[in-house]
Amino acid sequence: MDAVELARKLQEEATCSICLDYFTDPVMTSCGHNFCRECIRMTWEKAKGKKGKRRQKGSFPCPECREMSPQRNLRPNRLLTKVAEMARQHPGLQRRDLCPAHQEPLKLFCLEEQTPICVVCREAREHQSHRALPVDEAVQEYKGRLERSVEHLRRQMEDALLFQAQAEETCALWQKMVESQRQNVLDEFQRLRRLLVEEEQKLLQKLEEEELEVLPRLREGAARLGQQSSQLATLIAELEGRCQLPALGLLQDIKEALRRAQDVKLQPPEVVPMELRTVCRVPGLVETLQRFHVDVTLDPDTANPELVLCEDRRSVQRGEQRQALPDSPERFDPSPCVLGQERFTSGRHYWEVEVGDRSSWALGVCRENVNRKEKGELSAACGFWILVFLGSYYTSTEPAFSPLREPPRRVGIFLDYEAGHLSFYSVTDGSLLFIFPETPFSGPLRPLFSPLSSSTTPMTICWLKGGPGDALAPQ
Repeated sequence: MDAVELARKLQEEATCSICLDYFTDPVMTSCGHNFCRECIRMTWEKAKGKKGKRRQKGSFPCPECREMSPQRNLRPNRLLTKVAEMARQHPGLQRRDLCPAHQEPLKLFCLEEQTPICVVCREAREHQSHRALPVDEAVQEYKGRLERSVEHLRRQMEDALLFQAQAEETCALWQKMVESQRQNVLDEFQRLRRLLVEEEQKLLQKLEEEELEVLPRLREGAARLGQQSSQLATLIAELEGRCQLPALGLLQDIKEALRRAQDVKLQPPEVVPMELRTVCRVPGLVETLQRFHVDVTLDPDTANPELVLCEDRRSVQRGEQRQALPDSPERFDPSPCVLGQERFTSGRHYWEVEVGDRSSWALGVCRENVNRKEKGELSAACGFWILVFLGSYYTSTEPAFSPLREPPRRVGIFLDYEAGHLSFYSVTDGSLLFIFPETPFSGPLRPLFSPLSSSTTPMTICWLKGGPGDALAPQ
């Protein structure tokens, strides 16, 4: 340790923390801190008159650590007396309480300038109008303020620690809630997966039973027809050969030959109903798809002149007479179609259409840039993906049809653009009506509606709002 540091340490040890001067008659409290006898006496005298916590009789708080110390236990510190005297006499340890301008003790504290001053400074013009206190009073005043600030900060710290504990408890509770909900999600979806697997197995089992029930009858009928065809071919060949014989050969046993030809009775095949009793129905699927609902309205600029739209542009019928409407590339003609206002270029979208008891209709999507003056079939090759209902069965641009058990009154259409997926559902019973093979869509797609035939029942886009399954009747 160098001389400067040693001098600084000596000065600190020889200084009273109350008057900030070298110790005069230093005494030690029971907690081990040292003060001038007069400083500690005055401090405790002031403490007697203050209201506060109840203290032990004759005990007062230490100004340094606030530990209670009996006044009778003050012990003179002779060693510190000698150290303070050495500090006063040491030439390298100038007192910190001397005014640098006048070399007078700094016995006053200027409240305006917040700095210690001497009595000469007090009379100078700079401080003449300022209020000043004796240093020891200022020390007590500001020390009291500091102590109150410390108490305030300690209370703040206690509150902060309490809030911290509450926050940590809240975090732990939140984590438990999230973990519990995460487990609920896992369990629920596991249950749904088991349910779907069970439903899948049931449907496949029913289809297999139907196949085993009907297919042998169809094959038996086909085999019987094959035998009849073979017998007929043999008889035809025999009669054709007889026609090529000479006269006597042709007439020989001609009666028997004609009788056998006349006795042939074609047995028609057994009529087997081409109706599947098993339908593809996934529990809760329609309710799930309704989460992706989009509000669709009709675009009158695309409507065929024979179509009549309601004012809210949510219903369409095919009228009896053609309307006088301006022709444009956007308008369908001659196909009785109208498009929705919405354009889809990404995402998942679902909408529902009330078809009621109509005997025919067509629903689906088409590309934005299709030829709306097309006279032929509206096929996928031309940018149309539509499902057509013709009274007793469905058809589409794909080479397939589906016989119906019961026509739906409301149809749900689900489009997953990125997946190239377009499917149709009966909202009535949740069954799948038709699904297009995976298609790489490109460009904007728009909903398509076509009443096909005249009817008093319009096609109406349904209002869907709220959560899954909260479907309202068409307005």
